[in-house]
Amino acid sequence: MRVLSITAQKPNSTGSGIYLTALVQQWSRMGHEQAVVAGVYKEDQIQFPEGTVFYPVIYRTEKLPFAVAGMSDEMPYESLRYQDLTQEMAGQFAEAFHEVMDRAIEEFQPDLILCHHLYLLTALVRKWYPDQLILGVCHGSDIRQICKNVLFREEIKEQIQKLDGVIALQEKQKEEIQDLFGIEAKRVRAIGAGYNQDIFYRGEKQARTYAQLVFAGKVSEKKGVFSLLRALEYLPYAPEELQVKIAGGHGQEEEYEAIQELAKKSRYRIEFLGALPQMKLADVFRQSDVFVLPSYFEGLALVNIEAIACGLRVVCSDIPGIAEWFHKNIPGNGIAFVTLPGMRNMDEPRKEELDGFERRLAEAIQNQIEHAQKNPEQKLPDLSQVSWEGISHRILKFAEEIRGTQRKEHRRKRYVY
Repeated sequence: MRVLSITAQKPNSTGSGIYLTALVQQWSRMGHEQAVVAGVYKEDQIQFPEGTVFYPVIYRTEKLPFAVAGMSDEMPYESLRYQDLTQEMAGQFAEAFHEVMDRAIEEFQPDLILCHHLYLLTALVRKWYPDQLILGVCHGSDIRQICKNVLFREEIKEQIQKLDGVIALQEKQKEEIQDLFGIEAKRVRAIGAGYNQDIFYRGEKQARTYAQLVFAGKVSEKKGVFSLLRALEYLPYAPEELQVKIAGGHGQEEEYEAIQELAKKSRYRIEFLGALPQMKLADVFRQSDVFVLPSYFEGLALVNIEAIACGLRVVCSDIPGIAEWFHKNIPGNGIAFVTLPGMRNMDEPRKEELDGFERRLAEAIQNQIEHAQKNPEQKLPDLSQVSWEGISHRILKFAEEIRGTQRKEHRRKRYVY
């Protein structure tokens, strides 16, 4: 099959980018022909498997004179919020991508177009190419974006509803997609996410006298980093008994500086590692004991799977649908799910409930550290259901099912008329 993957943002710096790249790599191994359209900067070094055709749409140029349009309000690189797009900028965005898409369609002749994020670009692609087989992948941030942002909301919803199929990360998200866009259940499939077992695996830990806690993700308020830093103050350990590593890029400079200032006040050593390639992140995981992701909103949190694969105990916010997915797909995962505070606008915690959340977070972290120290060689859970090989097969199977249904429907209409 000839698969064209599309994203409006960088294909290598966020969870959705890792998802796209992993699928491209896996389909390449399976012998499928690959092409990618993605938004990047001129200086970006993008690597795909040999034979993959890359069609870049370059931001900060005369045709597209602004930063990458980021699906989250704070991206781990210079970006523009969709809510800050003007009508003129939206027109430039559409024109730049349309030009590249036309070339990709003509030259590559895809059998399947896979659009990442149920948002503006995916809606435009559906509108531009009504006869193409197009699936959209929901990553969670797109649902948040369309609920918070009125920009072209109805136009986007109208075109997303016309997609041939939609891939959800988990069942709760599938229900949200059906309700938000009015898509019938048979056209939405909860397929999940995977991890790279060649990179994320358990290794031998170096002997040390302290516990090591690690966070990985966008270093921002929405990822719960402020809450994590405050939760540390409720832990009972002496300063020399705990170290914390925070890996990931950041968005707004002012917010990042505030996070660093709060970290300086902690009695524990907190090290900011910046954005790490996956192989280096895996090395950090293998030398840690507990991974914590106290986000206020997530699609599925692929990084939880990667941490588990490296032998870490995990603490994660109890975001609707995620615990159910992990218990179904990774039985015995050992994750400590922490009840969130009350939320406004999907990802804004009620300030009066933050202290309770942070105390619960601290309790979960302490319990997981104790588990890790008592059972350092605990057997890993079965991760066979979350390999990228399995995910990639299920997506192509879904596409083939849709194609088959469309052919039957086409034959039926020809017979009727």
